Amino acid sequence: MASTPDTEVSVHENQQQQPKIQIYSPCNDEVSAFWREKYEKDAKKYWDIFYKRHQDRFFKDRHYLDKEWGHHFAGEGRRVILEVGCGAGNTIFPLLATYPDIFVHACDFSPRAVNLVKMHKDFTEASVNAFVCDLTVDDLSVHVAPSSVDIVTMIFVLSAVSPEKMPMVVQNIRKVLKPSGRVLFRDYATGDLAQERFTGKEQKISENFYVRGDGTRAFYFSDGFLRNLFEENGFILEEHVLCCKQVENRSREIVMNRRWVQAVFQAADTNSISGAVTENEPVHLQGNCEIRKDDVNVEIDMSEGMAVEMFGIASSCEEIVELSIRDYFFKIKVLSREYQHTCTSTGLMLWESARLMASILAANQDIIAGKNVLELGCGCGGICSMIAVRSADLVVATDGDTKALDLLTENVASNLKSPFLDSLPVKKLEWGNKDDIEAIKQLNEKGFDIIIGTDVTYIPEAIIPLFATAKELISRNRFIENNKEPVFILCHVLRRVDEPSILSAASRYGFRLVDRWPDENAKSSFGGIIENWFSDCQYEVPSTALNIMCFHSG
Repeated sequence: MASTPDTEVSVHENQQQQPKIQIYSPCNDEVSAFWREKYEKDAKKYWDIFYKRHQDRFFKDRHYLDKEWGHHFAGEGRRVILEVGCGAGNTIFPLLATYPDIFVHACDFSPRAVNLVKMHKDFTEASVNAFVCDLTVDDLSVHVAPSSVDIVTMIFVLSAVSPEKMPMVVQNIRKVLKPSGRVLFRDYATGDLAQERFTGKEQKISENFYVRGDGTRAFYFSDGFLRNLFEENGFILEEHVLCCKQVENRSREIVMNRRWVQAVFQAADTNSISGAVTENEPVHLQGNCEIRKDDVNVEIDMSEGMAVEMFGIASSCEEIVELSIRDYFFKIKVLSREYQHTCTSTGLMLWESARLMASILAANQDIIAGKNVLELGCGCGGICSMIAVRSADLVVATDGDTKALDLLTENVASNLKSPFLDSLPVKKLEWGNKDDIEAIKQLNEKGFDIIIGTDVTYIPEAIIPLFATAKELISRNRFIENNKEPVFILCHVLRRVDEPSILSAASRYGFRLVDRWPDENAKSSFGGIIENWFSDCQYEVPSTALNIMCFHSG
């Protein structure tokens, strides 16, 4: 059907008349405002999930504390310690082993972490008071008597807090410290390799503040920021060291430059808080910061798991989904379930709509046999395309997200062998992108007889580009064979986009609905095309919310 100026707008004209619509992940460093708020609101949940997954196996026990700060823990009388962000107890129990007379208050805002401390074989209530507390909200003095603590340890914990909430944490611990009390601080420094690896990965929340793949966050401290933070909230800087170390993985030929800051802060007289350093402060370099290049004997506060998670030496954030559909068996690598709730790319998981549509194609080979097939937004799985390639003349699997495409290419290569592997090109296709559309047309100038999209209707702004792209790429032949027309099949759960919106966009680009499933009116005027697909499909529909819509063009 020829387009008219009144009813059709070309893809090229759409690009000129409308602002660019964000359908796929943005190509910049920063996360969206929605995700910034979500990471803040659910910070406790993400750390709770972290400890559910790793238990006490992630961080190494901190045996370096005695070497670095032993003179602070030693002395007459029973020292009272507050461990902020105690985690699984990697600071608490090494300290108790070295200084059995100390008493430790241990707090964390993750209930699961506190439970891990209480379950430790060396835990006793006579030596440890473990409790749940969010220092950005809760009053610490409810659990710990004011002015009763000799030493507060903050080891790789303040970096998990939003920088705008850090003053509240510092003020909170200031209330429970004795007048002569000290804070022993160690945390990530700017320029650390982990910070460098975040660059260009859409994980930046704000300046020097990033989110990891599991939803936990990390701030990287500059010298000026750290000093100002404490001095403006009741402390004097006593010691300040920037530690630099190279960690080498010889088998992978990787050298990791680690940087962290180590400092001691003393509670100041509230009537004379200033930026002056104490008389006992050592000679410092580069603006009151001693630079230490540690030798290989200095421990780094991370396990092998930490190196994996932070530096990407290997990936533990992916899992294999095994899938059996009729005579087909797939092993599909997807984003781990533990990371899916924080991932902005919906294409890194295997949706139920794809499973249903793949089962239909496996049971009804005549849908695709001898035809040219295009899958839109197939994500990392590509199972519909991998089934279709067995009987179709041509199958092209596409997605607009580069992360999904990388994983899709890997999954196709690991599940198909020649000649099928050679017959399934994987291509980038952002809907509405003229260059991408032209590249697909070069693969098949005649257009595609069957276009499939599973769960591609979840973003309202994407519906118009979706149908505009489908119109450009669907076959111009009115009939393929046996009076069958080219067809555009959508299988989805209706979420943020309702059916009237889909039908309106379809009509705008010359598509007409010829069948839907489930059909509320079994005696409808539709020909029962989709219903016939299920007659020989031995597949339990995974969700009653799934819908299928079948369109013809022209």
